[in-house]
Formats: sequence, structure tokens, C-alpha cells
Amino acid sequence: MIKPEAMAAGHAGKILDLILSKGFKLVALKYTRLSEGEAGQFYEVHKERPFYGELVNYMASGPILAAILEKDDAVQDFRALIGATDPAEAAEGTIRKRFAESKAKNAVHGSDSDANAAIEGAFFFSTREQY
Repeated sequence: MIKPEAMAAGHAGKILDLILSKGFKLVALKYTRLSEGEAGQFYEVHKERPFYGELVNYMASGPILAAILEKDDAVQDFRALIGATDPAEAAEGTIRKRFAESKAKNAVHGSDSDANAAIEGAFFFSTREQY
């Protein structure tokens, strides 16, 4: 997912180009905006954390670009490509190093496991929308 601040800054095309240049295939892509309820549901795993409310408000603050990507070892390779949550700690050349504003506004979301990738993909896309 490309997050609201990266969308507002006009980085979506550059981020998608970088993702595709690393061998990922787009299976599904959607330009959308989350309501606060939807953002809360998506990030429910963080509900007990102190940053949850801020995260929900931020994710509902503007349009996002949701995607399902495919590649051998997609989750591991995408996590490496996006870099550390804090862009100050992210490796050079990673998406977050190049495009994130801060630890809270870190440009992209990537699933942390194959199981969560399936859950998160189904949150945004029906099977009819996946190619």
C-alpha cells in the first residue's frame, strides 16, 4: 500500500516503478480512500498500542494505492525493498529512505507474512479483481 503522504507528494509513480523494476508483478491495484472505520479494521492488530488512534486518523487522511504483488519470496523481498519503519534507519535505496517523511508517515505498508498478505489482499480486493 502506498500511504496518504506519499500519494499527496506525487511519489506513487516512482514507487510503483521501483517495485516493478525489482521483478514484482502487479496482481491487483486500486486507488481508494479508507474511512476511519476501515483504517481501524485494517490496523486492528495495533489497537492496544498508543499510536493506534494517530495511525487510523493518518490512514484515513487521504487516498492510498492498494496493491497485491507477486514474486518468489515476495514478502521477504518487499520488506527488504521498503526498508526499516523509521526512514532514518532505512538502508540507502529503499522506498522508505527515499520517500518517507518520518517513522509515522513512512510512505508504504508491506505485509509481514504470507498469511497476513492473504488477509490484507482480501481486505481490498475480491478474487474477481486479482489477475
